[in-house]
Amino acid sequence: MKRSTFLILSIAGVYGAVLHAAAWSVNNFLMTGPKAYLTYSSSVAAGAHSGMEECKFQFGWERWNCPESALQLSTHNRLRSATRETSFVHAISSAGVMYTLTRNCSMGDFESCGCDDSRNGRVGGRGWVWGGCSDNVEFGERISKLFVDALETGHDTRALINLHNNEVGRLAVKATMKRACKCHGVSGSCSIQTCWLQLAEFREIGNYLKIKYDQAHKLEMDKRRMRAGNSADSRGATAETFHHVHATELVFLEDSPDYCTRNASLGHHGTEGRECLQTGKNLSQWEKRSCRRLCTECGLRVEERRTEVVASCNCKFHWCCTVRCEQCRQLVAKHFCSRRDAAAGPPSHIKRRNKGHKR
Repeated sequence: MKRSTFLILSIAGVYGAVLHAAAWSVNNFLMTGPKAYLTYSSSVAAGAHSGMEECKFQFGWERWNCPESALQLSTHNRLRSATRETSFVHAISSAGVMYTLTRNCSMGDFESCGCDDSRNGRVGGRGWVWGGCSDNVEFGERISKLFVDALETGHDTRALINLHNNEVGRLAVKATMKRACKCHGVSGSCSIQTCWLQLAEFREIGNYLKIKYDQAHKLEMDKRRMRAGNSADSRGATAETFHHVHATELVFLEDSPDYCTRNASLGHHGTEGRECLQTGKNLSQWEKRSCRRLCTECGLRVEERRTEVVASCNCKFHWCCTVRCEQCRQLVAKHFCSRRDAAAGPPSHIKRRNKGHKR
C-alpha cells in the first residue's frame, strides 16, 4: 500500500514539474513502476498541456493571459493563492487530463480499457437505443483524479478549494458530452436509431469553464477561525462554507491583484508590451476592445508598429498535381501597449479598473 501511494505521488510530482516545461516528452516519465502507470502518465502530461494551451486561448486578450507562472498550480507555499484565475487553472488542467485519458482509452491506446458499452441494448428514448462505442468518461475521471488530486497535499481551506475546482473541471467534461446516433431501417427510413455518447471538442469545454470563471463565487470565510490552521474549529468553518457551494461552481478565496502592473514576486508581467487588436476580420467585440482593456484602462498608450511580412500569394494549381505560389511582401500594422510620456501622465478621463476578471 505504501509503495503504491509513493508511486502515485511520485508520478504526480513529475507531472507537476513538466507542466511548465517547454518540451513535452514521454521520456520525462520513465521511471521504475507498473507499466500501466507509465502509460497513463504520458497521457496525463499531454492532457495537462492541452489544458494550459486552452487557458492561453481563453485569456489571450485579457490582462491576465495565463502566463507560465500559472502552470505551477499553486502547490508551493510561497505561491499558494486561491484567486479567480487559479480556480480556472485547476479546472482546465483537470479537464484536460480527464479528456485525454478518456479519448485515448476509447481509441484503444490502453490495454486495460476501451469503449463504455454498459448501456448498450437499453432503450434510451422514443425511437432510439443505446449502442455503439461511448467514450469511457468513468475511466478518464477515475485515473485523472488519481493523478491530479494527488498534487494537492495540503489540508487547509486552499487545498479544499483546489480539489473542488479540480472536480469542477472533470464535471465540465461530462456536462459537454454529445449524443451521436446512427439510423437503421428499410430504405433509410430511420425507424430506429443506435446512439452513443462522445466527447465534445475541447474548445467547447474551455468555453464552458470560461463562463464558470466569469460566474465564480468568492467564499467569505471567518478569518479568525481560518487562522486556527487544521484545528476542529477551522475545519468546521470550511465545512459550513462549502455546504452552500454547488458542485459545478468555481470558487475562490482572494480578490485578483492588479494585472495591469508588473509584479515579479507573483509572476505577473503587466500589460506593457502586450499586443492588442484594433482591426481585423471576424473580430469579436471582446477582441475589438482589447486595446482599451489592456492599454488605455491600464494607463498605457496604444502604439502602432508596422512590420514587413512575407506570405504566399497568387497561388495556382498545375496539372498534375502541384500548387505554385509567389512570395509577396506586405506591411502589416500591429498595435502594442506602451508607456506614456512620464511628464504627460495619464489622461484625466481614464478610470483605472484593477480587477483582472472584469470585462
